[in-house]
Amino acid sequence: MSDSRYPADVEKSAAFVLPPSDRSYTGSGTPDDPYIVDWDLNDADDPYNWPRSKKWLITAQLAMCTFTVSFGSSAYTGGMQYTMEDFGISDNVAILGISLYVLGFALGPLIFASMGEMYGRRAVFLATGFLYSAFQLQGALSRNVATLLSCRLLTGIFGASPLTNAGGTITDIFNFRERGLASAIYATVPFLGPVIGPIVGGFVAENPHLGWHFNFWLMFMFSLVSLIGGYLFAPETYAPVLLRRRAQQLSLASKDSDAHFVSLHDRNEPKSLSQVIQKNLSRPFVFIVTEPIVLAAAVYASIMHGTLYALFSGFPIIFQQHRGFTPGQSGLAFVGVGFGIMLGTASQTIQNKIYWRVMEQSESGRAPPEARLHMAILGSFLAPIGLWWFAWTSMPSVHWAVPIVAGIPFGIGIAQILQSLTTYLMDTYTIYFASAISATVVLRSICGAVFPLFCPPLFRAVGDQWAMSFFACFATACVPIPLLFWKYGPWIRDKSIYAYNEKSSTARSTTTAFSSRTDSTAACHSDVQKNASTSDPNAKAAASVTTNGATPAPKITATIADAPIGTLASSDTQHRLGGGSGKAQAPEASALTSTMTS
Repeated sequence: MSDSRYPADVEKSAAFVLPPSDRSYTGSGTPDDPYIVDWDLNDADDPYNWPRSKKWLITAQLAMCTFTVSFGSSAYTGGMQYTMEDFGISDNVAILGISLYVLGFALGPLIFASMGEMYGRRAVFLATGFLYSAFQLQGALSRNVATLLSCRLLTGIFGASPLTNAGGTITDIFNFRERGLASAIYATVPFLGPVIGPIVGGFVAENPHLGWHFNFWLMFMFSLVSLIGGYLFAPETYAPVLLRRRAQQLSLASKDSDAHFVSLHDRNEPKSLSQVIQKNLSRPFVFIVTEPIVLAAAVYASIMHGTLYALFSGFPIIFQQHRGFTPGQSGLAFVGVGFGIMLGTASQTIQNKIYWRVMEQSESGRAPPEARLHMAILGSFLAPIGLWWFAWTSMPSVHWAVPIVAGIPFGIGIAQILQSLTTYLMDTYTIYFASAISATVVLRSICGAVFPLFCPPLFRAVGDQWAMSFFACFATACVPIPLLFWKYGPWIRDKSIYAYNEKSSTARSTTTAFSSRTDSTAACHSDVQKNASTSDPNAKAAASVTTNGATPAPKITATIADAPIGTLASSDTQHRLGGGSGKAQAPEASALTSTMTS
């Protein structure tokens, strides 16, 4: 069914390969009952079936984008002292350059997640990347503090796009068996970039031939490289958009026979952009309120994120004001944290081996989400150890290397915590992961914006040691969170209407055999079984048809360019819903599958 809101997609038909003319579809091809377009089991256009080299090229591009944005959040701090001198502003005003940028990370996802759902991830990546580059250029040319701070807010807003949509892209192209390392990279880069930023920014700013403005030129150049790389190497990966384009092409190709096609995800009339934005504005807060796992993970991630950004205003006080370091030398103090983050990322290989071992021992062929938490449990102890160590060795009487080395266990801990929580949310909420991670990103970005603001008055009021002890206390209080997930996670997921629940997921052997769509299978099985537990007889029938596949679909034939088109549901849809080829797809199950646009 052609949709006038997407005319450009139809024009791109040459970029897609139409499925074979003898392909079968559910429906009768009328406007009221169009053919339902879904992936074939081995469909070459399905991102899950793309070559691994292509998937990792996309992952590398995503890593570059997220690094560029996260690097931009802290490179500014390297020249903050010179910015204060040039504009005659206080440290509290200068720190707004950090806080406004990170505040943009909280505002951007509320809009760009919706736009990505409606128009595709690639379009949003490129549009926001262009605007991000433009405002970085304006920041480089700024000659007053008002222009500088407004540019920092706007670059933060447009820079939020890769931080939120990159995780969705990884789930688009990697199934749960493959995504461990890619997810670790996605979770780590946003924390590695801010550590490298002050090191580079400090030495650039103190160079008399460059100055603090050159930090913005450097961020502008990074953003251009990311934008060009995205244009060349980042294709559209979002299945609902790809299937919508295919349906439009099929409808366009069948004008003579007047057959109508619609994507599986658009079988109900597609929502307007305003409706999608309204849903995405509300759903992260709904998840925060109704999902204990999301709430606890968001609080933990927010405290770690806020503590990291608090160091950007705390380190200059400790090392520049109290130890006499230059801005470049003060930036080098982050080497310990950065080295720890790299070690924490490397430890993800151990986590992946543990996960695979649990998965191989599982009868269903799928490990529970809690199998992702081993490194988070370890990291929950390492992070506060590093903070307590740093707090009480930060006085000038202690050699400068001692507090810097304390950054290593903190870096390991924060990397392990964020990596494990990200993959845990991916496996727990599957098709609802975008909503779960948006809730986390919004809350952690707010903390990342607020924590640096109260650091200078806090350090002045209680001193370096007690100020850092304040953050160490928060990290210590969060130690039980991964342990609570480990013990009570299955029980919490069983009570959730959004979370994956292995008890409700039947047809396990089918799930194991067809791993390329296991994520959607598990979520759909769970929802169908929960519907079957209600008094609605249609829901019970849906569960029966979906899991047993006992009811054959009627065969109806239509013609596109003199080729027969049937109405059997695609084999890919069947195995996602637990049936085999040639088995009917229950209407309720189809509707549940369409919720993948969340």
